[in-house]
Formats: sequence, structure tokens, C-alpha cells
Amino acid sequence: MSHSQLYPLEINSATGEPFFRLPSPNDNIIITPPRAKDEQAVVPILNDPGVYQWLEGPPFPYTPEHAASWIPLIVNAAKAVLDELKEEECVNPGGPLKAVGDCPVRMIREVKKDGTDVYIGDIGFRRCLYEDVLDPKERKEVIAANDRKEVGDPTICWSIGNYLAPSHHGRGIMSMAFGLLLGAWAIPRMKVRSMRGYTFVGNTGSVRVFEKNGYILKGIVDNGKVVRGEKKLLNVLYWNYQESKSS
Repeated sequence: MSHSQLYPLEINSATGEPFFRLPSPNDNIIITPPRAKDEQAVVPILNDPGVYQWLEGPPFPYTPEHAASWIPLIVNAAKAVLDELKEEECVNPGGPLKAVGDCPVRMIREVKKDGTDVYIGDIGFRRCLYEDVLDPKERKEVIAANDRKEVGDPTICWSIGNYLAPSHHGRGIMSMAFGLLLGAWAIPRMKVRSMRGYTFVGNTGSVRVFEKNGYILKGIVDNGKVVRGEKKLLNVLYWNYQESKSS
């Protein structure tokens, strides 16, 4: 049976936007591509202490100017994947599903009763930065080697970054979103077979999200990380496709 190159994404019949919908009881939560107007929505969430204390990358305080730099980058990255798949559909209609190097949907939104939606979080894949490799030279080498691998290479090691508005914590949304993207897209469409996860020690919620999706906590490392003047230790978690299938 042949499928559209966007399979298994659903398509919004009114807007043409692809999306995934979480299963019940969170079926009012969808994951869509980034939108330009997300620049306004991300700022208050990334300035909430329930979010920024557990993140390293986004600057704090997070300003509209930061959002104006970041959102176009991920909008264009998602569009590039979608354009690649649409081109494949035209060139090779009915052909095998093409492996791609990213997931075109990442923004988590709550759909209201009137059909509108509200931005509540983000979950995105990237190639691993090997935070648990402590020697700087070795780390630089393994990152470069991983980045050189061709799209679809099952030996690529991946990581994921995510956050959710504190108003929606405790409902299992991130665990379900992670599991959905992993099973429906990352494994079949990106050929993800190996992942590493890193969380600040103390962030028990993120550790649970990883463990619910088959990660194994390997230990704690001190790689000298200092974030906003505070020393941070890292939980290190590993995920392997074969091990996750057998568990």
C-alpha cells in the first residue's frame, strides 16, 4: 500500500497544515510545524522559572529579539523538510517513503473548544552533542563524526530538547508527545536507532519523560557546566532501538 510522503502526519483540512494529535486523554493536544506568530508565544514561557531553570540553551531573560532570531530558523527548517517530501511526492509518486533528517512538526499546542489553538511547548530532535564525553578534543571529534553521517544512517546518535508551559505540567503531555514523535516519525522516517538524553540533576520530571519512553539512566556526570552562574550536574540517559523493542 502506497502512502503520501507526509505519512503518517494528518493534514488540517482548513489550513493544509500537517500535524500529529496526541491520543486520549490528551487528544486536544496537537504537534504542528512552527509558525511565525510563535515569536510572541514563546517569550512568556521561556521566562517562567518553571521552565528556564531546567534549560541551558535559551538566554535569560528571553526577549522578543531572541524569539525573532530563533523562530524563523526553525520555521525554515520545518519548511525545508516538508518541501523535500512534497518534491519527492512529485518526482516519485507512490514510491517508498523517503528518509529525512528532521521532524517537520515540533510545536505543542492545545486546541480549544472553538477550534483555535494555543502554543504550550516545543519538542525537537537534533544530532547528539555528547555532553557526557568529558575530554574536549574527543567530544569535538565525535560530534564532527556524527554530524558527517548521511541522512538515514542508523548509526547517527540523536538527542531531543523539549519544554512545556508549567500550566500543563503533570498531565503526561510531554511523555505522550515524545512517544508519539519517536514511534510515528523519528524511528520510521528518520531511521533513529540511538539516542542520548541529558537533564540537570534535580529535574525529576524530565527523567521520568525519558524513562517512560525507554531510556535507561546511566549515571551522573560533572562536565564543568555552569548555567547562569550555577554549577550543574547532568543526568545521562541512553536509548537504543533494539533494547526498547525487547523491553
